[in-house]
Amino acid sequence: MANLLAVIAAGDLTTQAVLAAEALRKAAVSAGHRIQVEIRTSLGIQSPLDAAALPAADGVLLVGSGDLDDGRFAKLKRSSASLDEVLGNPGAVLEKTRGSASANSAAASAVAAGPRRIVAITSCPTGIAHTFMAAEGIQQAATALGHKVRVETQGSVGARDTLTDEEIREADIVLIAADTQIDLSRFAGKRVFMSGTKPAINDGKALVNRALAEAKTHGAPGTPLADAVAAGKAERAAQRTGPYKHLMTGVSFMLPFVVTGGLLIALAFALGGIYVYEESNAGTLGYALFQIGAKGAFALMVPALAGYIAYSIADRPGIAPGMVGGMLAGSIGAGFLGGIVAGFIAGYGTAFLNRHIKLHRNLEGLKPVLILPLLGSLLTGLLMIYVVGTPVAEALAWMSAWLKGMQGSSAVLLGLLLGAMMAFDMGGPVNKAAYAFSTGLIASQVYTPMAAAMAAGMVPPLGLALATKLFADRFTHEEREAGNAAAVLGIAFITEGAIPFAARDPLRVIPALMIGGALTGAMSMAVGAELKVPHGGVFVLPIPNAVTHLLGYVVALVVGTMVTAVALRILKKPVAAAAEAAPKPAAQGAGAHA
Repeated sequence: MANLLAVIAAGDLTTQAVLAAEALRKAAVSAGHRIQVEIRTSLGIQSPLDAAALPAADGVLLVGSGDLDDGRFAKLKRSSASLDEVLGNPGAVLEKTRGSASANSAAASAVAAGPRRIVAITSCPTGIAHTFMAAEGIQQAATALGHKVRVETQGSVGARDTLTDEEIREADIVLIAADTQIDLSRFAGKRVFMSGTKPAINDGKALVNRALAEAKTHGAPGTPLADAVAAGKAERAAQRTGPYKHLMTGVSFMLPFVVTGGLLIALAFALGGIYVYEESNAGTLGYALFQIGAKGAFALMVPALAGYIAYSIADRPGIAPGMVGGMLAGSIGAGFLGGIVAGFIAGYGTAFLNRHIKLHRNLEGLKPVLILPLLGSLLTGLLMIYVVGTPVAEALAWMSAWLKGMQGSSAVLLGLLLGAMMAFDMGGPVNKAAYAFSTGLIASQVYTPMAAAMAAGMVPPLGLALATKLFADRFTHEEREAGNAAAVLGIAFITEGAIPFAARDPLRVIPALMIGGALTGAMSMAVGAELKVPHGGVFVLPIPNAVTHLLGYVVALVVGTMVTAVALRILKKPVAAAAEAAPKPAAQGAGAHA
């Protein structure tokens, strides 16, 4: 019989937390174990653990990623799980907790062993807000916990504050907080912990503590290079989160080509008119800019997308097959849809070949530079030409014609959907899905979804900034100060500027943001606004021909911002009233919930 403890941190998911606690108790009784469960939600703390029970416990289960107050469990064997895992199979989760290896105990002791040296890397698909917010979260959390930390950001302008070999060598752990693929080859032999950016932004202390407890050795020091590389690839494969992350990696590498090409084409139209691309204008600056943008940057969009989807799946051997497939997708008219398909074929195909082609140890070096790129390109190219290319091209042509012909209610509905998605999670998976869809269509000369997506993406921070000025009683002093920064982020199309407000009051703030975003998206689609540049916010609006129906587009943005502010006024309570209605913390939490 084991004596176990559990802490469930569930934020606003109070019902799920209570159900998970009951499931753990029943599973413990069935298995002959004893368990005490503490529930921590926005309503307070229920059944707090008695400090006297800690020394006698055999282990602790940490559920969720909120404030678990896990510093008190430094000497206990610990195990982590999500709410879904507990609700799905509580018995298996308990057995995992009971049977935690001694390595967990040693790692947990390391957390309490005093100041540690931490090096970290942060990165997100667009390489803008989430990258630097995650870096700040890790920096502040590690410093507050007494550790030494250095963070490298891999953003849209490349790596900043790059880690040196000496810093990596002296580090106790490497913390990767990224939503894209990160090259781990320089960390062979180090303890590495992988995470997304969101835990670093929401609760940096919990992430740092978890990294210190759960980081695992990447590769093994002293092994031959081939073995270390193979071990690194296996670990990276185990850490990936599936097709969505691979797609976002491809999108992040594609974006610079889209932005560059779009701005150059817009400048070409500004200098030479809408027919600047005709041969009669050859030799002019406008014609040259159009060639650079359309025939250069835009021509590389789909190959970059496909190549880096394949890279995310199969590492560097996948880049050549992916880019070859992307070029073929462009030449046969399959566009960005074909590029996505080619990227996944190249990535999974090359990874399959890598696993099943066995060579003598001395010949392993031929695989990444000769055998895998050659066979992967053959596989991808032949499938694109003879199997999937034509159907995908037909599907893209149909979708492009349908989108270009959209008018009236169908256009409004698409705008509503895109706008609501852009505002829902402010840079999260839903937002990125809408953005990736809209960006990809630029390669097929379909520009209306991009206009709707960017306008709707600016509304959340702008609406919040306006609300903090017009309805100051709905916001704390800190929120009113943050409203100024949100305004700057909003005009630059950085939706993440709304995250701090939504994190404090998600049930009221997020619906208000979605209302304004959906309205803006619908109005943009209704007026037929087109946007040829996938980023830049209001700073691209003065560029001639970058945005069509400019007046209607600006009106959509202004109306959505104002509606969001009014919705916040209606949905949010005055700060004083909200404070009085808030449940009392700690011991009074259970009574409030009851």
